[in-house]
Order: sequence, then structure tokens, then C-alpha cells
Amino acid sequence: MEQSVPELMARLDSLESSLSMATTINSEVFYWWCTALMLAIHAGFLAYEMGASRAKNALASGMKNLIAFAFLIPAFYYVGWWIYLAFPTGFSIADGSAAGLPWSANMGPNLTDNASGIFYAAFTLFAATTASIMSGSVIERIRISGFTILALFLGAVVWVFGASWGWHPDGWLTTEWGLHDVGAAGCVHTIAGFFTLGVLINLGPRIGRFNADGSVNNIDGHNMPMSLIGLMLIVMGFFGFLGGCIIYTGDMWTTIYNTPATLSAFAFNTLMGVAGGMIGAYLVTRDPFWMMSGALIGVISSAPALDLYYPGFAFLVSFAGGCIMPKLNDILVGKFKIDDAVGAVAVHGFGGVWGLIASGIFASGYPNIAGPEISFVGQLSSAVVFMILGFVPGYALSFVLKMVGLLRVTDKAELAGLDKAEVPVSAYPESSVPAAFTNDPTSPTPAE
Repeated sequence: MEQSVPELMARLDSLESSLSMATTINSEVFYWWCTALMLAIHAGFLAYEMGASRAKNALASGMKNLIAFAFLIPAFYYVGWWIYLAFPTGFSIADGSAAGLPWSANMGPNLTDNASGIFYAAFTLFAATTASIMSGSVIERIRISGFTILALFLGAVVWVFGASWGWHPDGWLTTEWGLHDVGAAGCVHTIAGFFTLGVLINLGPRIGRFNADGSVNNIDGHNMPMSLIGLMLIVMGFFGFLGGCIIYTGDMWTTIYNTPATLSAFAFNTLMGVAGGMIGAYLVTRDPFWMMSGALIGVISSAPALDLYYPGFAFLVSFAGGCIMPKLNDILVGKFKIDDAVGAVAVHGFGGVWGLIASGIFASGYPNIAGPEISFVGQLSSAVVFMILGFVPGYALSFVLKMVGLLRVTDKAELAGLDKAEVPVSAYPESSVPAAFTNDPTSPTPAE
């Protein structure tokens, strides 16, 4: 039966509408599973921080991660998503920011909106990652209450300004300075790392970490295998994290800056970055903990130009990061007496800075659609903004918490173990862990 022209046009319109909806649904499903995969990051932080703690502090270290995760979900819903939409140009509220207010139709079960919820979910997991970065550095002496306040401020406010400024298509760091940071090395890792540095200065070292003459005592965790498994889970979760950094527009993949990208490029460079960082860190330390931390260093080092690097070059950039960051951690601990229990300031803070600087050197001249081309000055200047944005609030808020007695546990509680002081159950109820197994320099050596 022949069809009229209007009927044929109606069928074509219906087909185009169906194809458009299929594209939308496929995109929605993609980000749904990226978010699910990012949960592995938090399972990883949970395991590696508990393993990096002495037995008497294992559960308290884990509780911090669980509390930060649970509290940041509503905090990012009520505050964080609106901040991201509101401040890309600086401190003036942008048009369209009302879509991020908790009473907006976009922030509920709107059946015609296939984007707001999944992007909020992905950003919420990014926010929780910033808190987990800080969490490992401060183990074994911070109050859970003080940590929770710091985590909420970092995850729902501080890093979100960095994301709005530099990880938004209209962010001023991109439109004015040409920032290119597709894998969020700056707005997530650098900000979280330097926020942590500010907190550590006020928190102080663990009892027994430094001797009167300034020499350093190692305080090893009670379960290295648990830490290594946790770090590998974080690497696994990075594939969800980086997948969430790429946008499908219907006919092509782009970065957050609307520049062309593919998952294929991300796959090449993520794996090469992991390997480069692991090999570099292993060669300079021979330490399995730092070798697996090197995997994180590698991803962060190549993250800003993940869409641009040739895979062999991404390996070299990440290898350099893996070689440098453990040495910077040694300087931070040995010279400046900053007790970073897991090296997070070096891995995430300095690693993010290195990634931005490297991309400014080696990707200089590539175009950004929304602003100037990539340049060394633009990348370095943006790194400085992220460093300041992280450090100043971290130092200021932790100083206030210290003054009111909410930052650090008492010496008595620290010596007894935070599991006894702040958690109502024991990690190992059926065994007695000898002092020799706690690697506690303040504990007496058992008699032979």
C-alpha cells in the first residue's frame, strides 16, 4: 500500500525521535555504570587505609571513610551541585544555576530528564573521593567528628569551586587561561592534596613518629596485603572515574571542554599511565606499598592530557611521576616533619601539579574550544590556583577545629588506640595482637 508524503514524513520524524531517545538512554546507562564502578574507589580506600593503620586503629580508620561517603551524598545534593552550576565565572552566580537547587524539578524524579541525576551521582562520587584522599593521611590521631566536618567542607564546597572554575565548559580557568584538565588532576587531586597538607600542619604527627633529634621512625600498618588490594581496587575504580570525565553528545565523544575524545584514547593512556607510575615508584623505592601508590601517581600524572598524549608518551610522563613523588614525600616527612601516613600529599597533591605542568610543556599549542590554546603558563597558573584553593581552607578550618578541641584525640586515646576511644567494637575480637605486631614505637618490646 502506497503511503502519502505526510505519512512518510511522520514515520521519519518518529524514527528520528526513537533514535534520539535511544542515544539518550544509552548515555544514561553509561554514566550509571561509571558511577557504580567508582564505588570500587571507596572500597579501595577503605581497605588500604585500614591496612595502613596499626591494628588498634583499623576500624576507626575505616569508619572515617564510611562516614565521609554517607554524609557527602546529601551534602552534595543540598549544596555541592548548585555550587558547580553557579560559579564557573568566579563568584558571580551564573544563569541556569537554579537547576541545581534541591527543590528544582531537575533534582527529582523528572521522567523527562535523563541527565541531571546521573551527572549529580558521578560528581557526588568525585566529591567523596576528595574526602577519601584526605582520610588516609590523617589516620590514627584525628577525631572522627573533626574529620567529618573537614570532609564535608572539602567535598561539598571547596573542590566544587575548583571544578566549577576549571572543570566546566564555561569555567574561567579554561576560558581565560586555557586550562586543559580532562581527568580532573587539578580540581580533584591537587585541591584535595593541598587541603590535606593544611590539615596535617595543624593536626601534627602521630606520637612516636619523630625522635627528639628529628630522626624519623617508621610506623607500619598491620596488614600490607589489605592495603595492596585496596590500592588495586582504586585503580579499578579509576576506569569509572575517567569514564565519567567524557561526554557523549549523540554523534561523538567529547571532554568536559567539548574537545573531541574517545574511550579508546582513554583506555590506552590510562593503562600506560598505571604501568608507568608503578614501574617508576618501584625502581626508586622497592616498596610494594609505593609501587601500588605509583599506579595512582601514574594515572594522575597523565590525566590532564589523557585525550592528547600518544600512549608511549603517557607512559613516560607517568614513569617520571612515579620516580619523583616518593622522593617528594621523603622530603615532606624528613625535612618538614609532616606526618602523612600514606603519602597522599605527594601522590595526589604534587602528582596533580606535575600532571598539569607536564601537560603545559608537552601538550602546549593544542586548541581548547572554549578559550585560549593549552600553554605552560596557563597550566602552571591554574595549578597554583588549585593549590591555594585547597591549602588555605584546609589550614584555616583545621586551625579553628584545633582551637576548639575537635581536631585531635587525646594522647591517652591515641596510645590506647582509636578503636577503643571512638569505635564501640574491636577489629579482632578473637585474638590478642602482640605489641610487636602493631609496629608502635611507643610500645615496649616484648620479652624474648
